[in-house]
Amino acid sequence: MQITGLRKRYGALAVTDGVDLAVRPGAIHALIGPNGAGKTTLIGQIFGAVHPDAGRIVLAGRDITRLAPHRRARLGLARSFQITSILPEFSVLENVALAVQAHSGSSFRFLRPARGDARLNGPALAALEQVGLADRRGVVARALSHGEKRQLELAMALAAQPVVMLLDEPLAGAGPEEAERLIGLLDGLRGHCAVLLVEHDMAAVFRLADEISVLAQGRVIAHGTPEAIRADPAVRAAYLGEEG
Repeated sequence: MQITGLRKRYGALAVTDGVDLAVRPGAIHALIGPNGAGKTTLIGQIFGAVHPDAGRIVLAGRDITRLAPHRRARLGLARSFQITSILPEFSVLENVALAVQAHSGSSFRFLRPARGDARLNGPALAALEQVGLADRRGVVARALSHGEKRQLELAMALAAQPVVMLLDEPLAGAGPEEAERLIGLLDGLRGHCAVLLVEHDMAAVFRLADEISVLAQGRVIAHGTPEAIRADPAVRAAYLGEEG
């Protein structure tokens, strides 16, 4: 995915100010920055919830800048973890089967087809196995722990067979054991699809990221490997120093 010159202003405030960003296939690319840096607006622009004033977003060779979110999703852009899409009264497997059904372009028709359709349940179960929830497939989603709900959301995103996955603070609210399990799952996505990761847990970022871009006041002020970003004095002054 290639982002070029992305801009968004609200009055005099430039929330994103000429952002250039490239997410390589199969790589985990972390986007970090202080509160108010423009990360949420940038993710919204990429997914289509926020319309940019200028700039271009290209996914798998196709310009998606003006496409609606559902059309971006059909082309392989998945978003997870910011707003839950779990249906709490349905089982774990039913939730993922519905995600498969939605990606296929079929109507939901509630759960009658999803419950018994092997064309949906097969891919759904494969996604659950990938995130370690296959043994919990029959459990009602509301009975899952916080970490398991994060795993379910990840399975639902994977069911869409994404080219690029946008993960917005996937470790938020997770305890130490849950966070460690989620980090392992996210690490396993490397090579499966590209990931753009927004995360405040710097230890997790430096463990997971192949590349890091640092956003401050709507601009990318640094980009590079975790080692280069950790050593960059401008980054430490703008962001990392605040953590210490």
